[in-house]
Amino acid sequence: MSSVAAHAHGSSGMSWFMKVWGCLLILTAGEVFLTYEQLRLELMLTLLMGISIVKAALIIAYFMHLRYEKRSLFLTLIPVLVFVLVMMVVIFPDSFRIHSLGLVTH
Repeated sequence: MSSVAAHAHGSSGMSWFMKVWGCLLILTAGEVFLTYEQLRLELMLTLLMGISIVKAALIIAYFMHLRYEKRSLFLTLIPVLVFVLVMMVVIFPDSFRIHSLGLVTH
């Protein structure tokens, strides 16, 4: 077992999981708080998407253990990330169209 893997699974590794879990809890509380605020739709969606991306990165890095993987494995995920972001940009305008049609009530 390499020193990195031993460090990841040691007692100090568990404290990192607890810290990350705490951060995820705080970010989720922030998302819930934002949903009750009366912000412009564009600003709220941008903030919520940004927080969700940060949460996904934390989950992937720590709970899926990609932080401890070789760099080449990590770099193979970049094209998938780009594809997902492009698809979000393509589909994201539909949320504004649905809002302008009055199908979403606030």
